[in-house]
Amino acid sequence: MESLVVADGGASTSSLLGLGVGLAGGGPGYISHGRRRIGSGTSLSSFGWRKRKGCAPLRCLKDHNSAAGHSEPGVSCSAVAREAPSAPSSSVYQGGDANPPRLRLQQIADEFHSLPEPIDRVKRLLDYAARLSPLPDADRTPANRVMGCTAQVWLAASMDDSGRMRFAADSDSEITRGFCSCLISVLDGAAPDEVMKMRTEDLSELNVVGRAAGGKTMSRVNTWHNVLLSMQKRTKAIVAKRNGEQPVDPFPSMVISVDGIQPKGSYAEAQAKYLSPDNFRVSELVDMLKEKKIGVVAHFYMDPEVQGVLTAAQKLWPHIHISDSLVMADRAVNMAKAGCEYITVLGVDFMSENVRAILDQAGFEKVVVYRMSSDQIGCSLADAAASQAYLNFLEKASRSKTSLHVIYINTSLETKAHSHELVPTITCTSSNVVPTILQAFAQIPDINVWYGPDSYMGANIVELFHQMACMSDEEIALIHPKHDRNSIGSLLPRLHFFQDGTCIVHHLFGQEVVQKIKELYCDAFLTAHFEVPGEMFSLAMEAKGRGMGVVGSTQNILDFIKQKVQEALDRDHEDHLQFVLGTESGMITSIVAAVRDVLGSNISASRKIDVEIVFPVSSDSLSTASVNKAERQGSSESHDLSKLTVVPGVSTGEGCSIHGGCASCPYMKMNSLSSLLKVCHQLPDAKDLLSGYEAERFSSTTPQGRSVADVGCEPILHMRHFQAYKELPQKLVHQIVDWESNSTAIS
Repeated sequence: MESLVVADGGASTSSLLGLGVGLAGGGPGYISHGRRRIGSGTSLSSFGWRKRKGCAPLRCLKDHNSAAGHSEPGVSCSAVAREAPSAPSSSVYQGGDANPPRLRLQQIADEFHSLPEPIDRVKRLLDYAARLSPLPDADRTPANRVMGCTAQVWLAASMDDSGRMRFAADSDSEITRGFCSCLISVLDGAAPDEVMKMRTEDLSELNVVGRAAGGKTMSRVNTWHNVLLSMQKRTKAIVAKRNGEQPVDPFPSMVISVDGIQPKGSYAEAQAKYLSPDNFRVSELVDMLKEKKIGVVAHFYMDPEVQGVLTAAQKLWPHIHISDSLVMADRAVNMAKAGCEYITVLGVDFMSENVRAILDQAGFEKVVVYRMSSDQIGCSLADAAASQAYLNFLEKASRSKTSLHVIYINTSLETKAHSHELVPTITCTSSNVVPTILQAFAQIPDINVWYGPDSYMGANIVELFHQMACMSDEEIALIHPKHDRNSIGSLLPRLHFFQDGTCIVHHLFGQEVVQKIKELYCDAFLTAHFEVPGEMFSLAMEAKGRGMGVVGSTQNILDFIKQKVQEALDRDHEDHLQFVLGTESGMITSIVAAVRDVLGSNISASRKIDVEIVFPVSSDSLSTASVNKAERQGSSESHDLSKLTVVPGVSTGEGCSIHGGCASCPYMKMNSLSSLLKVCHQLPDAKDLLSGYEAERFSSTTPQGRSVADVGCEPILHMRHFQAYKELPQKLVHQIVDWESNSTAIS
C-alpha cells in the first residue's frame, strides 16, 4: 500500500494574552486512499515521541513499526493529559490496515514534511480535500456544527457494530476540508479509547501550511483542535449511551437571540426574571435620580433585580454606570462634575471607600456618598489583606531590598495606606496586573515584586509567566516590548505572592465544576476570571490558546463575548455560540444587554444566531425557594420567586459550595433594589436617617501619623498614572529605589 506522509511539527507556542503563534491544522471527514479507507489515529507518544519541553520543536521519528511498551498519555475531553501506561492496539482497522492510528498520523506528517515549498503543501492539502466525500444534507445541521471555527465545519459521529468510531465531516472552506480529510483519515475507525487518547499537542506536529503569527493560519490551527475536541466529546457521549449510563445533567444556561431570552433550568429562570424589568419601577427610580441629582455607580456582581432596573434606567438618566471596580470612582467624579449632589455605590465597602476618597481628592468633598446598607458589606479578599498573616507578608517585603507591593484594588483604603507605609505600593486590577508587574521588572533593575492578597491570582500570574518563558523573544515582545525569554526567566525568582487569601466566589470553581466542564463543555468558549483556582485557570488558558477562551477581568470577559458574537454576525452563517461563565453570575445582566446590542446591529444576520451563557453552578449552590422566601417577606419579589423551584444562593448564605461553582457573591447581593429606593427616597437626609449608610471618610491616621485617606489614595493614583502612560510614575520609582532613606518602615 502506498504510504501517506507527514510533517515536521515545528514549535507550537501557547497563545497568551490574546497573542499567539501556531501551526496550521484541520478538521474532519473521511477519505479513501487507493481502494482502502485509511485507518484511525491516536497519540504519537506511543512511538516514543516525548512531550516537548519548553519551546523546542519536535520532529517526528520515522519508525513505522509499532513500539510496544511505551507510555501513552491519557486525555480527558479537555485535552489536559496525564501520563498513564498503555500498549498500542493490535487490532485491524477498516480495510484490513493493521497500522494503528498513531502511525497513520506520523505518515501524514511525513508526507507533508517531504514537500519543502508551502505552495506544494497547500496543493497536497487541496488534493486531500478533493477526496473527501460530501456530507449528506441531513448531517449539515446546527447540532453538528463545530464551535469556534472561522469556516463552517460539520462533524457527524457514530459507532459501528464492531464498537469502532465512525466520523464524517465537511466544511465550506476547501483548505479546511483538506484538514478535515487528514484528521478523519487518522481517527475514522479508531476504538473509542484511541480517540480519547489523542492530544491537541499531537496535532501541532502537522505543520501543513507553515508558521504565521495570528491570521488565517492560526485560525486553522484552532479549527484542527476544536474538531478533535468535538470528536472526543461525541465519542464519550456515544459510549455512555451504549453502556446504558444516564446522561449528565447540564448546567443551567440562558439562550439569547434577537427574538428574546430562553432560560434553561430554575437557576437561569431566577436570573432571567429581572432582565425585562417593570417599567413602573424603572420610571420611579429615574424620576428620583433626576429630581435629586443622584448618580449611581454599580459593580457587575449586583443582585439581578437591581441590575435589570439600572440597565433599563441608563437609557433615561446618563449618570448610571455599571462596571468592574477599576472605573467606578472615576465615573463618580464625572457625575460630580456634571452636577450630581449624591453618589450611591452598589458594591462592597472598599468600593464606596475608594469613591469617597477619590471624590475628596478631586475637590468634591460636598458630594455625599452612600452605601446600600447600614451593616458592613464585606469582602473575603479585603478581610485577608487586613489579617496578621498579610502584615507578616508585608514586613518580609519591607526587609527586602528594592521592593514594590502590587495590591489588588479589592482591598480597603486603610489596608492600602498601611501597606504603602511599609512597602511602596501600587494598586492593580485583574485586567492590568500582568502589565503592571512586567513594567515594574522592566523599569527598575533587580526589583522584587510582592503581590497580594488574592492567592489564586498570584499563582495564576506565576504560571502565566512560566508559559511566557517558553515563548520566543518575538512573541514575548508582542506582550511587553522590553522583555524577552531571559528577562522573564530572571524575574520569576523575584516575584512573590501572598498564599492565604481567596475570594469566596471564585474559590469555588473547584473539582466538581471543572470536571463537568470537561465532560460537557470542552468544545465551548470558556471564560474565567483571573481569581479562579488553578484547575479552572488551566482549563481556560488551554481554551485561550486555541482561540476559544479568555482569562482576565469582568470587562475582559464581556469584551470577549461581544467580539465572538460580532465575528459570528460578520460570517453571516447559522450559528450557536456557547459560553461558560467562569465568574460571578451577576455578570449575566450586562452580558445580555451587550449581546442584545450586538445582535441588534444586524437584524438579518442575527436571525441565524443564538448565544448560550452557561452558569457553572454546582447542585450545592442552589437553595429551595421556600428558604429564601422566608428571608424575603415583604420584598417585592417574594411572590414571584415562590413559583420557582430554586433560587440563587445556598441556605448557608455563601452562594457556593466548597467544590462547586459560583452562584453569587453574598456581599454583593446586599445591594438590592429596595435598598437603593430607600436611600433615594430619604434624600436629602434632613432627619439623619441615613448616617449608617454614608461611606466612611477616614479621619484616622497611619502609624506614622499621616492621613489614611491621603496615604491610601496614593497607590490608586499611581495606578491611574500607569493606566494613562504605561509606566510607573517617577514618584513611585523614587520611593522604591530610595526607600531605606525616605521611610521609617516597620521591621
